[in-house]
Amino acid sequence: MILQRLFRRISTHAAPLRRTAPALGAAVLAFTAATPADATEGGLGRPISGTAVQPSIGIVSPQPIWIANVSQIYFDGDIGGSRQVPIAGKASLGLEGQIAFTLATLMKTWDTGTGAWNFASSFTLPYMWTKVTASLGAGAHNASAAQNASNLFDISFTPIIAGYHFSQTDHIALSFNIWAPTGRYDPNALANPSLNNWTFIPQVAYTKLVPSYGLEFDVVAGLQFYTRNNATGYQNAPLFTLDVMGMKKFANGVGVGLVVGTTQQLGNDSGALADRLGGFRGSDVALGPIVTYDTKLGGKLPLSLSARWVPTIASTNRFKSTQTFMATGTLIF
Repeated sequence: MILQRLFRRISTHAAPLRRTAPALGAAVLAFTAATPADATEGGLGRPISGTAVQPSIGIVSPQPIWIANVSQIYFDGDIGGSRQVPIAGKASLGLEGQIAFTLATLMKTWDTGTGAWNFASSFTLPYMWTKVTASLGAGAHNASAAQNASNLFDISFTPIIAGYHFSQTDHIALSFNIWAPTGRYDPNALANPSLNNWTFIPQVAYTKLVPSYGLEFDVVAGLQFYTRNNATGYQNAPLFTLDVMGMKKFANGVGVGLVVGTTQQLGNDSGALADRLGGFRGSDVALGPIVTYDTKLGGKLPLSLSARWVPTIASTNRFKSTQTFMATGTLIF
């Protein structure tokens, strides 16, 4: 409802905006680049299907504002014991993993006028706790091992987010997101708070508002390109991610919706271990509900809260989880 009131004054030809914009889209767009999870080496890549899309993700504020976002993700999944999984330079017969992931994102929308184009930048500081259980060895020498780790994860930043307002109901945002390998990494460890590679993610997001019915549709798609992990010689293949959400928002600030997301690996992983495992090419699909609430802190600062559950409904060479939960809080000031 906040966004419907905000963009009421945008003409159908994307005329200049003339009022302050408490839009959350740019902040959550930056955040979508900063959600780690399952697939590729170690069963842990950057995306968790179903967690990237957010309300108003295609909208970048036309006014110079600061946006703070704090998000918490909990993920508990496994790859079946009939599959070999590359981790710590070895192959594990199956893998179990738990992740508690906290992300703090600060974003600035720049003073670029009230025209159809608006711009923003962001920085995300993530913290991760993870536990990994693997079955290493072969035959009589096979043994189960478990490790956990907690520390700052790889940082993520988005130098540029470019938003375009087609009309008062149609918006698009383009971004280029970067993960830097700043977390602590041990090539012999099962659990690591880093992937030990750079990741570059061009991304596009779209938001469609239907004010007369209180409806909103959001889509975000991205391509993830990984550099080689020089410590293990493992090269992750590019990933394509797509998340879609439909929402019904009510006058009291509550919103309910459905989220569907997928991650598709574009080609095989490479390197000695990846080649031995046939490229370890993976994909998955997640589906679940989301609940949101929009209000104002102290009656002045726009605040948006959300919670979702997005269990995996199909998976190949990626973690399958019925316990994927995410909660977010976004404040505009």
